[in-house]
Amino acid sequence: MKRFISRRSFLKTAGVTTAAAAVAVGAPSASACFGKGKLPEITILYTNDVHTYIDHKSPELTYASIAALKKSYEEQGKNVLLVDAGDHIQGTAYGSMDDGATIIRLMNEAGYDLATPGNHEFDYGMDRAKMVLKEADFPYVSCNWIDLRSGLRVLPSIKLFNIKGAFVAFVGITTPETFTKSTPAYFMNAKQTRYIYDILGGDDGAKLYDAVQKAIDKAKTLGADYIIGLGHLGVDPSSAPWTSKDVIAHTTGFNAFIDGHSHTVMAGETVADAAGTPVLLTQTGSYFKNIGCMTINPESAVGTITTTLISTYEGADPVVDAIAKEWVADVDDMLGEEIAVGDGEFYISDAETGKRRIRSAETNLGDFVADGIYAYFNEIEELHCDIAVMNGGGIRADVPAGAWSFKTCKMVSPFGNVACLMSVTGKQIQDALEFAARFAGSGQENGGFLHVAGATYEIHTEIPNTVLTDEKNVWLGSATGTPRVQNVKIYDKVLGDYVPLDPERKYALAGMNYTLRNLGDGFAMFDGAELIKDYVSEDYLVMSSYAMMFGGVDGNGLPHLTSATSPLADYPGYLLDYENPYGAGRITIL
Repeated sequence: MKRFISRRSFLKTAGVTTAAAAVAVGAPSASACFGKGKLPEITILYTNDVHTYIDHKSPELTYASIAALKKSYEEQGKNVLLVDAGDHIQGTAYGSMDDGATIIRLMNEAGYDLATPGNHEFDYGMDRAKMVLKEADFPYVSCNWIDLRSGLRVLPSIKLFNIKGAFVAFVGITTPETFTKSTPAYFMNAKQTRYIYDILGGDDGAKLYDAVQKAIDKAKTLGADYIIGLGHLGVDPSSAPWTSKDVIAHTTGFNAFIDGHSHTVMAGETVADAAGTPVLLTQTGSYFKNIGCMTINPESAVGTITTTLISTYEGADPVVDAIAKEWVADVDDMLGEEIAVGDGEFYISDAETGKRRIRSAETNLGDFVADGIYAYFNEIEELHCDIAVMNGGGIRADVPAGAWSFKTCKMVSPFGNVACLMSVTGKQIQDALEFAARFAGSGQENGGFLHVAGATYEIHTEIPNTVLTDEKNVWLGSATGTPRVQNVKIYDKVLGDYVPLDPERKYALAGMNYTLRNLGDGFAMFDGAELIKDYVSEDYLVMSSYAMMFGGVDGNGLPHLTSATSPLADYPGYLLDYENPYGAGRITIL
């Protein structure tokens, strides 16, 4: 690793602000203020859900611009802290190609003072997650990440900063959804027989609220003048009872709360705590859309906390900028080879509204990725595969028409999961589809929504969900009432037709080991299923291999990605329609 040199800043004034908010904060307690003079003004810069989007161009935001902004404030004599609310090491090829090592290097050089782990900090495994903590020059905090073997927290619950006599405490909070939105197996022992780590939540939120309140009380005992939540919780109703709003409403003592997870642009919103005291809640969005700037102004007996979102900044720290550009160039070079041409656009979002669709309904890209897994086992591995599935949360980006490269596929599938083939019963397939469809029609997203190849099915949204799950949304048992998923059919290569699923029959099911072997998104119905073959190839390489199998090769030797040129077009009666943004009609939502 290269030795870092001292930073020099190219200082310019912050550009566009998108919104601002303010809330009054109660005066610090007499015990906290005893012997103190006038408290200083404090600036807190914050980010969340950056997800390794480091290839932006000025004046878009980067780690280099954040470093320059922080330095500019410091040179103006401001008291500045820089913090992150999680999900920073995973998201694009720039994170996955070295398991987030360069991202941590950039954050170190940018001058981060504190972070809390998001669910995606665990995507490269528990060992890597704990190694990240050591690589970071800044501390991490989380009040609810527990080692069950000792009963102790893995990380400190709070971090207390002394800013010229003012004590600012941050309470770190990690979403309990980490279990299912990362990989549950990572939180288990090597034999996957028991959990050895927990992210406290509770099905009613009580465990989470208790952990947070204890951390707040600890901060008070240590003499904190201000207590700030640094949480990766989000405000999506689907995350209840573990949202930041839920936590604020069931605790007392926060002055403000910096949030992440839901990718919400929220300059500031006041939420009443359990005592009716207003707490300022803020979030920057995602992917460097904004830098948050919180100012604590104690001028009056009852001071104010204000928040502003900064959307552009033209300054750039030269050292941070050089590190980022070098890594972007290296990754782009490694993955830049063109492998195919997309004649049309492939979507994770709704083509008309732009709203993300991949986690609730079929799209042509969902079909394409699932088809890639199906074709890989049937055509490249030359194994029999009846059906392939792909979780919607594992498909991350729209693909515009034009050239495809390995990088394109890495952007779509950045997790580094590997494909596997399992022998399962028809009932297990039915259970998986039912579990995946439990939120369909509600408007609620589900990263475990299953896209299929070699199969069709219906989701009857008027039928209530009766799938049994535990407090972490891990599958426990089949639907106790009428199934929502009906008319499941599996493609028969011999007949050239789709035939009804037989619950008693064994089928060869392909997918990523995240879903089929590691309980990802909570798919525990496959636990103990017979393994046919594992670790055949990484997710993006499976997708790349499928793209290179297409026909319609042009003068540059590149295949064209159309329904007619797919190798699966040779399968009589197989449903293909990549030209339709909403897919081939394999999933019917009624």
